[in-house]
Amino acid sequence: MPVSRFMSSDAIRSTFSAAMSAMYRDEVPAYGTLMELVADINAATLEQQPGLRASLEATETLDRISEERHGAIRLGTEAELAMMRRVFAVMGMFPVGYYDLSEAGVPVHSTAFRPVGEAALKINPFRVFTSLLRLDLITDPKLREAAREILGRRRIFSEGAVMLVEKAERDGGLSPEDGERFVAEVLGTFRWHEQASVDHALYERLHAAHRLIADVVSFKGPHINHLTPRTLDIDAVQDQMPRRGIVPKAVVEGPPSRACPILLRQTSFKAIEERVLFPDASGALAGGSHTARFGEIEQRGVALTPKGRGLYDRLLNEARAKVRPAADGSNAQDYVTALQESFTAFPDNWSAIRKAGLGYFLYSILPGADLSGHAGTGIESLIEAGLVRFDPIVYEDFLPVSAAGIFQSNLGDEAVQDFAASPNQKLFETALGATVLNEFEHYAGIERASSEQCLAAARTLSAAA
Repeated sequence: MPVSRFMSSDAIRSTFSAAMSAMYRDEVPAYGTLMELVADINAATLEQQPGLRASLEATETLDRISEERHGAIRLGTEAELAMMRRVFAVMGMFPVGYYDLSEAGVPVHSTAFRPVGEAALKINPFRVFTSLLRLDLITDPKLREAAREILGRRRIFSEGAVMLVEKAERDGGLSPEDGERFVAEVLGTFRWHEQASVDHALYERLHAAHRLIADVVSFKGPHINHLTPRTLDIDAVQDQMPRRGIVPKAVVEGPPSRACPILLRQTSFKAIEERVLFPDASGALAGGSHTARFGEIEQRGVALTPKGRGLYDRLLNEARAKVRPAADGSNAQDYVTALQESFTAFPDNWSAIRKAGLGYFLYSILPGADLSGHAGTGIESLIEAGLVRFDPIVYEDFLPVSAAGIFQSNLGDEAVQDFAASPNQKLFETALGATVLNEFEHYAGIERASSEQCLAAARTLSAAA
């Protein structure tokens, strides 16, 4: 077969992910320490839990663990979002889900760019939670217009990056040489800029409106504000961070610790204070500081169905109604206890979760299973006969409440503000220039396809018998 003259989108994504990780290690040394801690805990967990290792091997996802990470960026304009979609498309990453964080006091709405095909995810599951600033939520009209003008002047993509995106779109891909150039050019968009693009007085006004507004508007580009390795035991990471000289946030966001993990749990180390130079009217630079970037860790569980998500939301809200976790950690144990008590109502074994229709599962034929004579048999009968196994489909997306909790824990109690919840997916998709993929439909399709493959195999073998 002829060899493609193009570097695959999966290879470009893998190269970019590795380059981003190396850059962030250099910029935020604590991230390197965190990666080492997570690798140690993952190795110990796999050794202690052979069943977990077997499940990861059966679904061909074991090798993904060391590569698993996500990033997060915050954009300022519709044009930036539209161009970022085109950049990520070159890497085989597409927008999945719509998240309105205004209901949690964060003036953005977001999507997650990620690979969506099973093969692409197995090669490299890198994903980027991408937020667009809601300028309409800035109540001071003069400040809102000042922010709009500043953002309208900046250009976050190099000419080389734009040219290579256009070339990939025109030609259907990039050569290996152009693919490497593309990664280098795009990486510059996410670098930290020590020099602010606004004076200190305006920075303080933006900061008073919301720290995240200041973070988006005050700099030349959307510096990556965190990268996130995936752990198999987030409680162990939370416990051991202080031993590695890292100060963790007070509580792990998301569901409580469970035998069968669901959706997503996240924790982080506190945002670091970084030196910033602010220009004055004469062009001189004055020293200051900015706090935004941090290190996050995630533990992923099964993707939940709408029924499962509804139960999750209800139980989480029940716990938060009893105890609202304080950013300073003063009531952390009370919150953890309330969370554990609420979630006793959510089944904690895979069979019960599946039978209740709360999660999505991947069906596969067990090695050596003889499906002949089972034509017309349903998937449940094949499972009961010991011919087909089911494994949880890993949740590849994000939780708005969890993400907001991470944001607010790094902003501090004094920065928590109320915004009128105003989800507007249509407005977001217009800016994006595309519709976002519905994650529930996506997971349901994966589950349905795996079930149909098992049933088709049973029909084929029965016909040949």
